[in-house]
Amino acid sequence: MIWKRDMYISYLADHEDVGRTMFCELFGPLKQLEGEWRAQGASEDEISLEAFGFDSLDYAWAPVNNGIIPLPEREIERTSEYKILMDSYGRKSKLCFASATIPLPMGYPVETPEDWEKIRPRYAFSPDRVNREKLAELRRRRDEGAHIMMDIPGGFDEPRQLMGEENLCVALYEEPEMIEDMLNTFADTALRNLEIVSSVCPVDQLHIHEDMAGKTGPLLGPNMVREFIAPYYRRLIDAARAQGARIFSQDSDGYMVPDIGAFLESGLNCMYPNEPQAGMDIVAIRKVYGKQLSLKGGIDKFALRKDPAAIREELERKLVPSVTKGGCVLGLDHRIPNGVSIENYRYYVNTAREMLGLEPAHPEKHVRMAF
Repeated sequence: MIWKRDMYISYLADHEDVGRTMFCELFGPLKQLEGEWRAQGASEDEISLEAFGFDSLDYAWAPVNNGIIPLPEREIERTSEYKILMDSYGRKSKLCFASATIPLPMGYPVETPEDWEKIRPRYAFSPDRVNREKLAELRRRRDEGAHIMMDIPGGFDEPRQLMGEENLCVALYEEPEMIEDMLNTFADTALRNLEIVSSVCPVDQLHIHEDMAGKTGPLLGPNMVREFIAPYYRRLIDAARAQGARIFSQDSDGYMVPDIGAFLESGLNCMYPNEPQAGMDIVAIRKVYGKQLSLKGGIDKFALRKDPAAIREELERKLVPSVTKGGCVLGLDHRIPNGVSIENYRYYVNTAREMLGLEPAHPEKHVRMAF
């Protein structure tokens, strides 16, 4: 089923029971799984996930760049195993074909405040950051029921792209003025872009990518979130809410529980993908935070590597009324891992649909719901 914005906002932001639970795939399969499934006899519609009839949203992104002005990417070296390129940030990066879809930076452009001053102009506002020709089309899409989203730089993730995790964590203590200037620069540009977009087409959702945690916890604790990231979020969320936005979502892997309270204070109201292997239990989180926080994902992807009994047990634990009656978009907690058989995946989808009272799967265009 393809959802429209009004129903989606009622379900996710207002936690209303709209008579149906949203069941989807957030990310899709890992790179090597496609070959495994084809060898096991999966159809092309199954490999594309279209056979499974997942719910999705009719949505459109605001035609705006709130981040760095990108440099042209260029390839430096290529072998049968990897390629090395200069990426849009100006970093030398390496992509290993067999195991990755995202290049790994081999260095970073910002080590000192002087380095930041050199790159800062690439974050400054300019009128060409918004494609004004596409705004009328965006408004038409919203009038037809599309959900309108805008991406903003992460308060942790964007400085991390410039500095790397270790240097960023040190800089928060040794160069706090530089980090504050980074976040204020990001916010100043995004706010001006938001004003331009909203003058033509209101935005329904702000989306923020962070990926700031691992299995043992976040790289920034709640005090650091409140000091640095929350003021940045609050500027943007307050402005977007004043223009009518309702959903403020964050993508972060890992164990984020210690920081949930601090992010709620900043105005955030939706988090994903809620990885059980990292201790993120959507049922327990819902019990603590109730309607303050919407959730996406939360079903353990690794249960699908086991047997049907383990898959059913995971679904029985997660598909309970507190998460199926509004406020939760249910799906695997990240990409479908290698080693999940097509038979197990079919069983997972069919069993979940039956337990949720959804109609049997019918072919539907698959749309990632990772936002």
